[in-house]
Amino acid sequence: MTGLYTEAFLEDLRAHAGGLASQWGLSPETQATLLNISENATFRLDDPQAGAPVVVRVHRPAYHTPAEIASEIAWLEALRAEQVVATPAILPVAGGGKVATFVHDGETRHAVAFEWMEGAEPQAGAGLVPGFRDLGAISARLHAHVRRWAKPTGFIRKTWNWETTVGPVMHWGDWRDADGLDAEGRAILERTAQALRARLGAYGEGADRFGLIHADLRLANLLEGDGRLGVIDFDDCGFGWFAYDFAAAISFLETEPYIPDLAAAWLEGYAAVAPLPPEAEAMLPHMIMLRRMLLTAWIASHAETPTAQELVADGYTSGTVALAERHLATV
Repeated sequence: MTGLYTEAFLEDLRAHAGGLASQWGLSPETQATLLNISENATFRLDDPQAGAPVVVRVHRPAYHTPAEIASEIAWLEALRAEQVVATPAILPVAGGGKVATFVHDGETRHAVAFEWMEGAEPQAGAGLVPGFRDLGAISARLHAHVRRWAKPTGFIRKTWNWETTVGPVMHWGDWRDADGLDAEGRAILERTAQALRARLGAYGEGADRFGLIHADLRLANLLEGDGRLGVIDFDDCGFGWFAYDFAAAISFLETEPYIPDLAAAWLEGYAAVAPLPPEAEAMLPHMIMLRRMLLTAWIASHAETPTAQELVADGYTSGTVALAERHLATV
């Protein structure tokens, strides 16, 4: 495995995560196991003396600042206080605060612990339609909360717009580095990026369409259980287009034939809570293309992750180029 998350690196993080157990009131018998790696490394802490596991997210180095992490926590706690969405509670650290720290290879690392939330990740397929109706309603409630919420002083999160996704200041790397991208494919994606720039620029970033969003409501961040759809992992929350939350929800599924049905269900669920302007609905195909190019870049810059390796093997880059060709034919 190459990249940041080597086997040795992950084992070090696992040991540190377990070593932090007492910070959340867990016993020395606590065992840490890796749940997944994506942007961050997430571990499950099992204490035989506790009633339920604890989830610990160890933040990727040099990605989010302490102020950004604190801002995510502030939004999560506001959402829970108003019961806007079902999402796990953040556990306090012994001595105060919500963020634990440790030193790894001379660098201060940050970790946040969450209550365990029961549930299962929804399975991809046409059977997602009812869940996407629920997800549309959840998205509408999140967006409504953002519009009325007074953010605390110092609140800061990343911005997800053209410049930071496929433009000159890319948060997740350069799509041009995608595995298997040839000169012809690159030319198609270059034209697509410029078409998106024009369309998104014309749409604008007014407060009625652009604000704080989850930005990663994909299936891996949803939990079905107890008659509800829970939402986890707000680590990528930031400022973006509200319509982008649908595009993020279909991450890695963009070319599936049932996507129009998911879009219709999401829009129906959204409209049951709040109106979505026709111009926002019209932007969904452009948001999907933007997200697809961003994910293509993410796969290239996170090649060591299992998700990236699976998608490379499945020809994700060629799928991106094919989607871009169809997109260009409509603009």
